[in-house]
Amino acid sequence: MIDAIEKTLTLMLLIVLGVALRKKIKNKSEIQGLKEVILSVALPATVFIALMGIKMSFSMLIYPIILVCFNFFIFLTAPYFLPFFGLEKNSPASRTLTMLLPSLAPGLSSFPFISEFLGGESLAMAAMADVGNKFFALNFLYYISLKMHMAIQEDGAIGNKKGMKDFLWSLIKEPINVIMLLAIVFLSMGFHMSTLPIVIQEIFSRASTLMGPLVLIYIGMAVELKEGKEIKMILSILFFRAGITILFSLIVIFLFGIHDPNMVLLAVVVPLSACSFWPFAHISVIHHKEELKEIPDYRKTFDANLALLTLAISLPLSTILVIGVLASGQTFAETSNLVLLSITLLGVGILPHLKVFKKITSSLRNLKEAH
Repeated sequence: MIDAIEKTLTLMLLIVLGVALRKKIKNKSEIQGLKEVILSVALPATVFIALMGIKMSFSMLIYPIILVCFNFFIFLTAPYFLPFFGLEKNSPASRTLTMLLPSLAPGLSSFPFISEFLGGESLAMAAMADVGNKFFALNFLYYISLKMHMAIQEDGAIGNKKGMKDFLWSLIKEPINVIMLLAIVFLSMGFHMSTLPIVIQEIFSRASTLMGPLVLIYIGMAVELKEGKEIKMILSILFFRAGITILFSLIVIFLFGIHDPNMVLLAVVVPLSACSFWPFAHISVIHHKEELKEIPDYRKTFDANLALLTLAISLPLSTILVIGVLASGQTFAETSNLVLLSITLLGVGILPHLKVFKKITSSLRNLKEAH
């Protein structure tokens, strides 16, 4: 437990370092440069090492299938729970969050900590699971974004083959996908990390060591929290999402009879990852087209500003939850504790939006003003 506390303090101090370095940043492109190093160098190297250290089997296909089931679980339930938080059905805000909430970005918000706390084998399983998530975010959500747009705008002229080809090409070009494919090819040929040339082993090993510190410094530099009703609404929705995510993880744990503590924690933290950037990319394409046509905000398919704000809040919140679960040692490997955590997160999300709670806070505010 002491080791876990020391490790957590180290990770938190790196985030503080990122916050301190924010004053040195003159423009956002510098932060984006750091993010690019993480996603194009450090993360692919870490995933490559993890994949090359395992024995491939068809049984590993279950991981991406389970994560796709999670994606669809959130996607199908979002239209039903979002109105509770004050979002009108079929509004730009509701459509935006229906796109963002089901997607996951484990590369920044959970992979570094899975590697740190659970080890390379768990990271390899998480990376395999992310294949399903990427298929969902890049392909299915792209199709949904076009479908939503065409249902609202009369001409619906965005859904062309070129757009689909561009997104598929961007999927192929993404470094982590290339590296994962390369690792799978090597494994199928009987190669492992130890059988590769020493130079290649050293390159990947040294690049991999960058990931943990860089991700934490990036979070500290990039996070920007502001006051406002929209912030509170997004926080409530994200807490609620975390609560039902753990319920989904519990269902998976019971269905597959998972008892190994590492596997239980893995089943919990991967779905707790932050919302992915890819749905925002789809949203941005459509938003740009609608801006060129001077379509008024109330008739737009999505709310691009809300999407950005959700991404900005989701990353640090998910990181805190993931670190909290993993740093607790075996605490959240117990299903009873996971049930309590799920209820707590659901409560944090729901309570501020209950009428009774609103009346109590309003009365307290009036009392303060009276004094």
